[in-house]
Amino acid sequence: MLLVLFKRFLRKSTSAEAVENERKLSPEQCVARIRQGDELLREQFIADYKPYILKVTSRFCKRYIDQNRDDEFSVALLAYNEAINQFDSDAGKSFIGFSETVIRRRLIDHVRKEQRHAQTIPYSMFDSEDGEQPRNNSVESWQAMASFEIKRTEDERRLEIGELNQELMKFGISFAELVENSPKHADSRRLLIGIAQTLVSHSDLMDSLREKSKLAVKELTELCGVSRKTIERNRKYIIAISIIISGTYPYMHDYLNIAGDQIHTNKEASK
Repeated sequence: MLLVLFKRFLRKSTSAEAVENERKLSPEQCVARIRQGDELLREQFIADYKPYILKVTSRFCKRYIDQNRDDEFSVALLAYNEAINQFDSDAGKSFIGFSETVIRRRLIDHVRKEQRHAQTIPYSMFDSEDGEQPRNNSVESWQAMASFEIKRTEDERRLEIGELNQELMKFGISFAELVENSPKHADSRRLLIGIAQTLVSHSDLMDSLREKSKLAVKELTELCGVSRKTIERNRKYIIAISIIISGTYPYMHDYLNIAGDQIHTNKEASK
């Protein structure tokens, strides 16, 4: 309904049928129909939510975003489409909330890529030639931009920790516990991360965890070849890692050194 009012405010024309459909279908219902093959609805759904995508992008970048010129908006559009393809209605999140998370994560990836590129530019590129304007910003401007990006990274990390903490609280786990109970030895950490990856790779076990807050201990002992004691003793850590792997938490991936490939577990954890 808010989307319809927003369109009227911008004096955009919409057919009576389109308005009626928007009133009837929630974002989650639209995504479900798109996932069933309605590509025309996908195009319309993305077009309708461009103001929302633009708002999320501008808020992330802390500046006005020109959707016709700024690369960030293109990144956000692709992320929104990715969110449509990845959304799980059984995960307990709204699509709008999920899409914002995906957009922010992809923008973080974009900023990191741009930072790596900026750091490879030689300082001579910032010098003026023959009294002309510099080809790039001054060194001072580049340093100020780098400082701003560092501050934004810190803000994004804090936001991610907050989001993760809220999700973990559903399982009676705090982020502080995750840090405190993290295995001290690399072998133990790899083993437990492998168990969590096995859990995530079995959608039925992961669904049971999310719906019932119940860890499939018996199934995991058989799948991973570890003892029941190993899984029960590290229950909170395994659950937390599985939530991180199945969610969009890039900073936590880096912090916990979670590999992208499946780690096959066939030995006991030792502390």
